[in-house]
Amino acid sequence: MTASTPLFERKGAYIPRIAAVHDLCGYGKCSLGVAIPVLSAGGNDVCPVPTGLFSNHTAFPTWHMHDTTEMLDGYLQAWKDVNIDIDAVYSGFLGAPEQCDSIRQLWNDYPNALRVVDPAMADHGKVYPTYTPELCQAMAGLASGCDVLTPNLTEAAIILDEDWHGQNISEDEARRIIEALLEKGAKNVILKGIDRGDGIIRNYVQGEQNEFAETRNELLPYMLHGTGDLYASCLLAAIMAGKTLLDAAQFASDFVAEAMVLTNEQPDFRNRGVSFEPLLGKIAGLLSA
Repeated sequence: MTASTPLFERKGAYIPRIAAVHDLCGYGKCSLGVAIPVLSAGGNDVCPVPTGLFSNHTAFPTWHMHDTTEMLDGYLQAWKDVNIDIDAVYSGFLGAPEQCDSIRQLWNDYPNALRVVDPAMADHGKVYPTYTPELCQAMAGLASGCDVLTPNLTEAAIILDEDWHGQNISEDEARRIIEALLEKGAKNVILKGIDRGDGIIRNYVQGEQNEFAETRNELLPYMLHGTGDLYASCLLAAIMAGKTLLDAAQFASDFVAEAMVLTNEQPDFRNRGVSFEPLLGKIAGLLSA
């Protein structure tokens, strides 16, 4: 096992294609609204697979959702019919349990594609309002067979069918959780959001080609919607640029922290979502770093 083996080898001028399986949110800067600009800035061809259409994110008291499940079979079949090739399948927020079948179909159709699962379904001990127990169970099933899994502590507890014990866990407990997720079939895991009350936010990385390691950043005194989507998108941008998983994890953590500081300077910053647009040059810089 080594900490220095990249998960994707970037070759020459080739632009990788990424199937981004997320919802599209009109206001609030999350999901595809984050994945498309971030991954595009990293020199990737982003091919959206919309799992739902939202007027605004669900942290607002009211919102409208349109479920796209019924269109996905025909949508993905058309890709096969015109011989589209895919280098990575990156999934996040889903709208129905059946959409997990669509992701598995993508995995089957593109067996050489990198499989990245951000199991966006819960945080701080609470499941998102559109997630049913059936959808949580189906999402948990995607942990089996993915190349990279990026749960927070709440999502990890759901996947492992365990109780959530808060954000303050020891390094030994983080190891236990990651090893249990690896046992379920994920090849590499980044466990996010460990807060021991010392002003540091920690993530832990371990997997098939990555020794157990920690990334750390200053814990800012406010929460923002969409930081998980930004983290996973930055992580994948760095991976597709040929960075190791640990280097990609630290890059993503640093980027999100800087974006959160920038967001704090914007009006209505707690509702509008994380502001990252002026920082996209750092994503583009991955290709020359």
